Amino acid sequence: MSRRHRIAVLALDDVVAFDLGVPAQVFGAARDSAGRRLYEATTCTPDGGPIRTTAGFQILPDRGLDATAWADTVVVPGVHSGPSLVDGTVDAGVAGALRAAHDRGARVMSICTGASVLPPAGLLDDRPATTHWRHAELFRALYPRVKLDPDVLFVDDGEVLTSAGVAAGVDLCLHVIRRDHGSEVANRAARRCVVPPWRDGGQAQYIEHPLPRESAAGTAATREWALAHLGEPLPLSVLAAHARMSVRSFTRQFRAETGVSPARWLLQQRVDRARLLLETTDLSVEQIARRAGFGAATSLRQHLRSTIGVAPTAYRRTFSRSRD
Repeated sequence: MSRRHRIAVLALDDVVAFDLGVPAQVFGAARDSAGRRLYEATTCTPDGGPIRTTAGFQILPDRGLDATAWADTVVVPGVHSGPSLVDGTVDAGVAGALRAAHDRGARVMSICTGASVLPPAGLLDDRPATTHWRHAELFRALYPRVKLDPDVLFVDDGEVLTSAGVAAGVDLCLHVIRRDHGSEVANRAARRCVVPPWRDGGQAQYIEHPLPRESAAGTAATREWALAHLGEPLPLSVLAAHARMSVRSFTRQFRAETGVSPARWLLQQRVDRARLLLETTDLSVEQIARRAGFGAATSLRQHLRSTIGVAPTAYRRTFSRSRD
C-alpha cells in the first residue's frame, strides 16, 4: 500500500475549535476496503507553540510551519479574529508557507473564515471561493479580487478549496475524500462520523425559514419510496399522489422539509446512484442509466458532466472499486 496522504491543519490564534477538529476527525475516518487509514493529519501553528481557541482552551500542536513543507494538503480552519479579518493581512511566515505549499503542488483548503487567510498569500486572486455568509460583506471589502459566492456550502477550484461555516467543513472534507477515493470510501467515512454522506456544494448555506418537524403527513415516506424506485419514471404527479397531496401542496411541503425542489432532489439521488454503480459494478453505462432513472446513456452523460464535470467512463476509470 502507498503511504498515507499527509494533511497539515494550520491553526492560527483564536482558531474556531470545531473547525480545528473537523479535518482530523473526518479524514481519520476514511479507510480502504481492508480498514487501513488513508490520511494522516497533523496540527501545526506558526511557531509550534500553543494557541488560543474560541472554546476557552488552548491547544498544543504537533509541529510548527515546517509541517506545511511536506504535507500533501494544508487545511486552514476558521478564525474568530485576527488581521486577516481586520486589515487583510497575515503573518509573513504563514503567507510564505501557504504560497510555498501551493507552488509545489499541495492542495490548500479552508474552513469558514479560514478563507480570509488565503488571499494575503495570493491564493485566491481571481478565483471562486466561499466563506461564512455573515462575513461575506467584510470579505468582499478586504479582498475584492476574489470571486466570492457566499450562497454555497463549498467551492472546489482544483487545488484550492474553500467552505462555508462549521458543518460545511465536514461537507468539504467528505467531498475531498470522494474526489480522492470515490463515493464508497466517502460514504463509509460519513457513517463512521454519523453525518450525511453528501450535501451538494451548490446547496444554499442556510434556509431563511426554519424547517418544519417531519410528521406522518410529510414527504419523508415518499422520499424513501422514491429511492427504492429510482429506475422508474417519477414525475411530480406520481410523487404527490404517493404522499396523498396535491402537486402544489407536495412541492411546498417538500421544499420546506429539504430546502430544495423535488426535481433537484430527485436528480441528485439519481446522480448519486449512478456514481455508486459506476464505482462498484461492471454494468454498462446504458444499464446504469436505466437503473438510476436517466433512461438513456446520453442523459446520464449529460447530467454527470453538468454535475461533476466528467463523463461516466472517465469517472469509472478514476473511482472504480479496483483502486482499493
